[in-house]
Amino acid sequence: MKIELHLLQNFAPSNLNRDDTGAPKDCEFGGVRRARISSQCFKRAIREAFETEKLFGAATEDRLAARTKRLVDHATAKLVELGHDAGEAAHLVEFALQGAKLKVKEERKTQYLLFLPRRAITDLATLIHTHWEELKAAAPAPAGADAEASDEKPGKKKTKAQEKNEAKSAVPKPVTVGLEKIFKDTQKTPDLALFGRMIADAADWNVDAACQVAQAISTHRATMEFDFYTAVDDLKPNDTAGSDMMGTVAYQSACFYRYSCLDVDALTRNLGGADAAEAKALTKETIDAFLRATALAIPTGKQNSMAAQNRPSYLLAVVREKGTPLSLANAFVKPVKASGDQDLVTASAAKLEAQLKTGLELWGSAGVHAFRVGEVAVDGASAVPGGFDGWVSAIVAAWESRA
Repeated sequence: MKIELHLLQNFAPSNLNRDDTGAPKDCEFGGVRRARISSQCFKRAIREAFETEKLFGAATEDRLAARTKRLVDHATAKLVELGHDAGEAAHLVEFALQGAKLKVKEERKTQYLLFLPRRAITDLATLIHTHWEELKAAAPAPAGADAEASDEKPGKKKTKAQEKNEAKSAVPKPVTVGLEKIFKDTQKTPDLALFGRMIADAADWNVDAACQVAQAISTHRATMEFDFYTAVDDLKPNDTAGSDMMGTVAYQSACFYRYSCLDVDALTRNLGGADAAEAKALTKETIDAFLRATALAIPTGKQNSMAAQNRPSYLLAVVREKGTPLSLANAFVKPVKASGDQDLVTASAAKLEAQLKTGLELWGSAGVHAFRVGEVAVDGASAVPGGFDGWVSAIVAAWESRA
């Protein structure tokens, strides 16, 4: 079963997602420039909403994952709490991670971001604490401690894979086995189950995402504007005129079409569970949290300057019992224009519903159920009673009745 979300979100002047020049991201669609917010930007906002809105209740902190390069520092802090010296603990954490082919680089950061359950940090510290003496005996001296190390004769240069394999073999076997278990244990972690992860050096640790998130694009032609700003020194002498700082910042205002699709069967597999009842309960909880987080997610770029705190104006969910999902982005191939008394949001909602109707007539409507709610009304499209909470409940109920 698939749950598609089609949202219209009209943001006030803002710069929510910047490119490398500091300007709002954009793209071309339908032959015209559109405002754009990347899928990565919204996925991060969704993950943050899980936490800020406490969408998994009291267990929120324990349920979620973290994306970090700072695994060494956080595991070290846990070991210090267990009574170990900070410097020695950090050295052994770095050494132990070689058993998972994870290389630690400058500032004690791993070579790439790791997306892992937050509980893995505690589990890693516990593993190292348990095998502390074995690791101490096997670990080389800290960098700079062995002056003779630089006297080794240069030999044939090893590949990165060979270096990692040799480093792994130096780590005690019980630790490498424990690390494998820690990093493979991704079940019961909703955000990791939803968005997946890819680790090049350990393909068997990869998790295929249960959710797809599209780039958000404006339903209309977008133009970029520039705000010229100045700042005045509050403590300058009264006889001094003029500003003490000036510059420009790019911004735009747009009604965005947001599309995402959740494969509920894949979500259930990723979440795991000891039995069918537990798996169903966790899946239900995650669907509910995902629907709420998606609607509540707002990117944070330049918010202190522009405060574009605008929630979706129109929410359409399509539940498909079988078959492939369908984006409705082509509803906006021809840019929407406000006309007369009809604003951009209302006009966009009408085109969205028309595209849905066309798709159902062309590809079939069997096993397809639509649920909508919003600030605007579209002729022939009835809203779910109960507002936003009623919309979420109706979608979850539609899945439960067929699960």
